[in-house]
Amino acid sequence: MTRLPITVVVPTRNEEKNLDACLSRLSGFAETWVVDSRSTDARREIAERHGARWIDFDWSGDFPKKRNWVLANHPPATPWVLFLDADERVTEAFVAELGAALADETNASVVGFWLNYSNHFMGRVLRHGVPQRKLALFRPDAGQYERIDDRRWSNLDMEVHEHPVLTGPIGEIAAPIDHLDYRGIAHYLARHNAYASWEAKRHADLVARGDAAWAALTPRQRTKYRNLTRWWFAPAYFATTYFLKLGFLDGAAGFHYAFLKLLYFYEIRLKIIGDRDRA
Repeated sequence: MTRLPITVVVPTRNEEKNLDACLSRLSGFAETWVVDSRSTDARREIAERHGARWIDFDWSGDFPKKRNWVLANHPPATPWVLFLDADERVTEAFVAELGAALADETNASVVGFWLNYSNHFMGRVLRHGVPQRKLALFRPDAGQYERIDDRRWSNLDMEVHEHPVLTGPIGEIAAPIDHLDYRGIAHYLARHNAYASWEAKRHADLVARGDAAWAALTPRQRTKYRNLTRWWFAPAYFATTYFLKLGFLDGAAGFHYAFLKLLYFYEIRLKIIGDRDRA
């Protein structure tokens, strides 16, 4: 079997429950790497069983974080790199479409692909709401994840909100990757609490640095950060997800997912206001 000329990089930290299923889908790719933040579970044995290369990562607290670090210190030999979280699983349809896209001569100048995801939440696939997309597949020589010197705004040692900044045209793979995002309410809330703290600190940094910092954002980022402190932003996101994007058709899971997103954006707003009042 001819393998796709892609190095799949799976960043991990105590992902034992997800890693086996993730790696089991990757036999069609040239290389698989697990870049790990000193986990305390049995993931190394899982990675070795699947023939994946294991790379240890220790974050210094400064730039770069995990994804940029591996690109700089362990440059892939393949022409493409795919960053895949441990709770994401490629599908046969995705691999087939990806192979066809890479073989298509009209894509010769493309340097990256937007990827789509099917969210699994509370035991149900969410077929509606705001779709999830990431620019997670690209040529390593086309760029890197944007640099944000966050000075330990949180303990997030991996680029979560940073996006790749690439030079060249971008394509898209329509067939989705399965994203099993839900591992219980406690885990979900704890993770998004960390994300909310990071978002609030970044907002403060943008305000402090002024026009040049805002100009460097994508239009979507600029819209989000300009409006995070507005009272209506969180309810508007809920209304868009649940009503305009038909999230209500996903039943109770669709409501809970949209409502937790409302709480997430409202939490960011409160943290911004609280930090500003203490300054």
